[in-house]
Amino acid sequence: MASTVAISTPLSHSSTPNPKGKLSNLNPRIWFLATTPNKQLSALKYTKNSASTFPPNLCVQRRNAGLEGRLSPKAASSSSVVSSEYTEEPETKVKFQTSLSLPGCSSSLSLLGTGYREKVFAIIGVKVYAAGLYTNQSVFSKLDAWKGHSSAELQQDSSIFDAIFQAPLEKSLHIILVRDVDGKTFWDALDEAIAPRITSPTPVNESALSTFRSIFQGRPLKKGTSIFLTWLDTRKMLVCVSPDGAPSSVDATIESSNVTSALFDVFLGGNPVSPSLKASASNGLAAALKQLKPFS
Repeated sequence: MASTVAISTPLSHSSTPNPKGKLSNLNPRIWFLATTPNKQLSALKYTKNSASTFPPNLCVQRRNAGLEGRLSPKAASSSSVVSSEYTEEPETKVKFQTSLSLPGCSSSLSLLGTGYREKVFAIIGVKVYAAGLYTNQSVFSKLDAWKGHSSAELQQDSSIFDAIFQAPLEKSLHIILVRDVDGKTFWDALDEAIAPRITSPTPVNESALSTFRSIFQGRPLKKGTSIFLTWLDTRKMLVCVSPDGAPSSVDATIESSNVTSALFDVFLGGNPVSPSLKASASNGLAAALKQLKPFS
């Protein structure tokens, strides 16, 4: 008997559940029972974002890295679902491809979750960018210890994200700006988050940060610009900036384990700059691990 995957996202105070449980069209293989879509909050209302999305492609069977047959789709009924190559981040309405092929990666990466970054000026929250976390699907074979854990448990358990970072598999953060930002301003905000995480920087760390900084200095970043931070391993990260989508080249290579781990912690550590991204990624992990079949 086919089981139903029920995915819900927290609603704003003015939202009400959809009593009919409308079927989503996000995925050709996975069915959702979705509530009414999140409503955009007024800029004058402060909310702690906890909206999340389910990565639609995680339970599709794939023939890579020996995972054939371990991830299987489930359906809720016999009705057809419209396929989609994109997932929309609910607060910014930015669309992310469900699969990406990036420079330096041995295989395509799959979308695990999305979120957004908001800065508060006075009492007004301003959304700066949306972000999508991508991973090599083989990473799930390293996460059997967390199978059966709820998304809430995973969100509070930093060890699973540390395991993802330590796994010798590529992962990437795709940032899409939702407003024009000066390059220096973007870097200063990023550096402000990285600096406390590197308590005693070495010459290697300083050199890596200088290389990182040089990418953004004097560079205007227009709305819609994509920034890709791709971890090839724990010591090496590629940075790509593209004005309109997938990058064709690498802008810089960062080689410092302290810098690469600090940056991963900025987004997925205990105090992430985008709580919505970590919550969404936790939802994706819980759902994917629930579908994970044991090796025979």
